[in-house]
Amino acid sequence: MAKTSRKIWGIALTGALAFGLAACGNSGSGGASSDNGASGSSAPASGTSSASASSQENVTITFQNIYPDPTDPKYQVLHKIVDQYEKDHPNIKIELDSLNTDQQKLKLKTQAASKELPDITIVNPAAQMKPFVDADLFAPLNDMVEKNGLKDTFQPGILDYYTFNGNLYALPDGNNIALIYYNKSLFQQAGVQVPTTFEDLVSVVKQLKAKGITPIAIGEKDTWTGSFLFMNILLRTNGGPGFLKDVLDGKKTFEDPAFLEAVSAFETLVQAGAFQEGATSFDYNAGENLFKTGKAAMYFMGSWATGGIEVSDVNKNGNVGVFKFPTVNGKGDVNEFMLAPGSAFAVSKTSKHLQETLDFLNYYMLNYPKELFAAKGAVGLAQNVDGDFKAAGYSDMAIEVLNMFKDVKGGDLAFDNTMNPGTAQAHLSSIQNLFVTKKDPAEVAKEHQTAFEQNKE
Repeated sequence: MAKTSRKIWGIALTGALAFGLAACGNSGSGGASSDNGASGSSAPASGTSSASASSQENVTITFQNIYPDPTDPKYQVLHKIVDQYEKDHPNIKIELDSLNTDQQKLKLKTQAASKELPDITIVNPAAQMKPFVDADLFAPLNDMVEKNGLKDTFQPGILDYYTFNGNLYALPDGNNIALIYYNKSLFQQAGVQVPTTFEDLVSVVKQLKAKGITPIAIGEKDTWTGSFLFMNILLRTNGGPGFLKDVLDGKKTFEDPAFLEAVSAFETLVQAGAFQEGATSFDYNAGENLFKTGKAAMYFMGSWATGGIEVSDVNKNGNVGVFKFPTVNGKGDVNEFMLAPGSAFAVSKTSKHLQETLDFLNYYMLNYPKELFAAKGAVGLAQNVDGDFKAAGYSDMAIEVLNMFKDVKGGDLAFDNTMNPGTAQAHLSSIQNLFVTKKDPAEVAKEHQTAFEQNKE
């Protein structure tokens, strides 16, 4: 795992910058992407797809996904593409299994243990998907991605996160950065301004709380959400990216002052009442919906959330703004972000209908950027987008998110995309516990260091 983590570290910045150049450039120019992006997406995925249709053998493809929210553009695009494919291929049925993120992760682990995977499933990049690759559960996509120009639709470097020993095993739905969305009317109601430092953020939290407004929405039942926020604090207290890489390389331990300072700052935020009551009982979608329905003033999340917020009630009349995660105790650079190569679609190596599944996934990914652009959900895609965001009616908020990509100097990957599963699970549980119990930062650091040493590979 350590070798994999060190390899992907070097391409993290490349992928983020590529997205900034592609997406942000398009927002003002009408598109600078490859012709293979959306322009060829109306064609069938490949000749073999037509062959399967003509044979009239009834085929069911199981498609596990993380788009259960009907208000999310990704949900709408999923159903639109699937409906069209079934119409064009009447002998093929796409059976959808739509789950929230943590439900899907748990279900996939159970399915993997019994080697009974759905035809298409969702995996996260790098360290998170490595155990499945090691278990030889996924079909290589090297040949499929070359068909119909699909490979050329992806931003440079992004597919490396899903490639092991020269084989590509998954196709990502996004390439994102972390930021904070805020409700302008609730800020005005509380008489607060956008914070420029972490200390300002804590002050804003207290002022919002005093006005009876939930400061920050979070879905911490899905433990990665709190970890994602914590890691952005650590990115600042460490003075820049690379803390986990230094731990892997033996240059630092989790008892380093930067980690202790990050725990202390995180706990300050929790103790200030930053999050809704019972935050650990809200899953990802429930937490996000608090913000999308105007019941919370801020929402820290990856830029993939932009599409759902874009079309939600809270963004009517341009009511949602965004800002970069601030410095912490004067440390860090706001232009260094948490980088989030997206969840990705993988195909079961033992699928009973492997060729048909590969054909469908090729078709799906060719159509994905075009349809998501039309649905106002194309901010944070891993593929080039052929279109002018402003002319297409995207909000100022969405354009501002796109412009943030231009400022990316570097950043870190999520903890569970970097460390092995054992260490990652200990981390996720440790951070979740801070939402309900205040602990000595040294104790939290020791929990992490112990888990790391016990799970070394």
